[in-house]
Amino acid sequence: MRRLRHLTGHHRTVTSNRVLGQLLAFNAGAVNAGGFLVVQLYTSHMTGFLSMLADSLVLGNMALVLAALGALLAFTSGAATTAIMVNWARQRRLHSTFALPLLLVAALMLVFGLVGAVTLYWRTPFAVPATVLLLSFMMGVQNATVTKMSASQIRTTHMTGVVTDLGIELGKMLYWNRTGTPPDAQVRANQVRLRLFASLLAMFLVGGIAGAAGFKHVGFVFVVPLAIVLLVLSLPPLWADRARLRHRLRRVAPGVAPPDATSNP
Repeated sequence: MRRLRHLTGHHRTVTSNRVLGQLLAFNAGAVNAGGFLVVQLYTSHMTGFLSMLADSLVLGNMALVLAALGALLAFTSGAATTAIMVNWARQRRLHSTFALPLLLVAALMLVFGLVGAVTLYWRTPFAVPATVLLLSFMMGVQNATVTKMSASQIRTTHMTGVVTDLGIELGKMLYWNRTGTPPDAQVRANQVRLRLFASLLAMFLVGGIAGAAGFKHVGFVFVVPLAIVLLVLSLPPLWADRARLRHRLRRVAPGVAPPDATSNP
């Protein structure tokens, strides 16, 4: 329990960021690849939707304009929700600063895994089923959580930045330092960052393979075990905060009036 609490708690270390980042990269890869088999759209990153919005505006295809706009708004809303939850927890000095948004991701994944087939038929104002908005919102929450957790050092829902940083470190590693170059002027690869980016890329790929195979052979319920893993990771910090959270809930509970300071004992 102590190790799990450190993995998702508010005190961050290089190791805890790396391990949690790898797990969430696997999760994003699985949801992204599996979701594509369901809705034929990749929802873990917004680059394609932004391009779709621009192309569709020029071509006059308003259905695709609405679809791209809906995904973009859902992803942005997810990131904004994370910011609200994290800042709320930080102001109250909770251990579950980052566990709260991860718990939300776990709950949404359970909804997707258990009733995802139903959400395919829920109409929305954005010309896409509710499934697309749900997946986009979920990935927005996750990406913002990892971004704030790692001080913008780690991304897990899209690999463009990861591949770029990996390429930079590989270029440094392959760079030939001329004989006689002072040690402080030599180009050296950061081995820690190199291993981090390589592991994130590998976990996203493995997660994508697992997600595609899982959705193909099992269906929506494949994401339920992934949701349970996130749920288990989220619980230890929440358990540590149980007394504070219970006190907060009592303070805001309707019908519970504060004691009258003017009344006689």
